[in-house]
Amino acid sequence: MFNLVVLTGRLTADPELKTTPSGVSVTTFSIAVSRRYKAGEETQADFINIVAWRQTAEFITKYFKRGSMIGIEGSIQTRRYVDKDGKNRTVFEVIANNAQFVESKRDSAPGSEAPASFSNASANEFTEVAGESDEDLPF
Repeated sequence: MFNLVVLTGRLTADPELKTTPSGVSVTTFSIAVSRRYKAGEETQADFINIVAWRQTAEFITKYFKRGSMIGIEGSIQTRRYVDKDGKNRTVFEVIANNAQFVESKRDSAPGSEAPASFSNASANEFTEVAGESDEDLPF
């Protein structure tokens, strides 16, 4: 049997780190995942519930926020419970084994400035380092 889920989507809210009574880190959140659609139709999204434990939960809550694009690899799990009205309920959620950045920080923060780059400088803004030759370089 095979149970593998790979998703990319945007967080719908800031993830919050919680701790179980035994001290295990956990976070639950949802991501909006675009669904394929026919040409000319409006894009549709599914909202997928995700649960992450331990270091994965700590990583997600530290580096991701609402609107961040995230890559999740995990498996689908079901939970059954009885709600306050006595009805049986089933919840489907993805248990995240790994989380990854899908876009650069610059892409995820609208209005942020591009990082400095040597390509922005003109040739006369560099100074020659005296006494060093290419043979002295370690690479």
